[in-house]
Amino acid sequence: MTETPSPPVEAARARRESSKLVTRSVRVLGASWRPALVLVAVVAAWWFVTWREMVPAYLVPAPQDVLTTLWADRTLLLEHTWVTTQETLIGFVLAAVIGVATAVLLVYSPTAEKSLYPLILFAQVIPKIAIAPILVVWFGFGLTPKVILAVLIAFFPVVVSAVAGLRSVDPELLELSATMGASRWKTFVKIRFPSALPSLMSGLKVAVTLAVVGAVVGEFVGADRGLGYVLLLASGNLDAPLLFADLILMSLIGVVLFVLVEALEAAVIPWHASRRDNLALAGS
Repeated sequence: MTETPSPPVEAARARRESSKLVTRSVRVLGASWRPALVLVAVVAAWWFVTWREMVPAYLVPAPQDVLTTLWADRTLLLEHTWVTTQETLIGFVLAAVIGVATAVLLVYSPTAEKSLYPLILFAQVIPKIAIAPILVVWFGFGLTPKVILAVLIAFFPVVVSAVAGLRSVDPELLELSATMGASRWKTFVKIRFPSALPSLMSGLKVAVTLAVVGAVVGEFVGADRGLGYVLLLASGNLDAPLLFADLILMSLIGVVLFVLVEALEAAVIPWHASRRDNLALAGS
């Protein structure tokens, strides 16, 4: 039979939870007021330039016109935003899985590293905008070519960061694991992969923003949906408010996904020094 906590114990627990919530709120506010201030300054400068008509309205629309377009065309824009987000997420997840698997192969097989790493580097330097028309010819105008482009662009930072992390393990830990008779799989799960997580998470944060670029590039070349398609329409019609609204939504996708990966990093490696430094900066 479980013992029911006494009212003083419950009150103390509630006070601790309330104190934790206040501390987290203070940290969030401390970390966010500076970017918010910069954003307000940028928007104010933008408004001033358009108010004084320093540039033509068809080149730089007023902030209020962009907000009006966002609200008036919200249904259409949300539909296209979801399409681009879907392409980005699928491409990012595939890039993360394939990239980590490739990094493990390169680290554990010197032959694979000598054979594949130069080819991976060669594939990375090829402009992806040049590959996009070929992918459209091969796979049509559907989801597949956009996802492939997102994978191709996001793949390289995942591989590089994962390889660096897997190789940064303390050799003494590996020797100790070998002397204690641990298998390669146990050594990987208990030592190599946890030690590689800080580097890997840094690569994933870069990759998730690049995946947005890959999806949009694919939409530029051949699509009838997505924010890249809307951007082409707005450019062709010289619709500057729609153009800016589209760019804002693209940026929001990248920022939101970056924040989600950042939250995943905080949950997976809260013990790492980089997380402690972030908390200290947020609290200062």
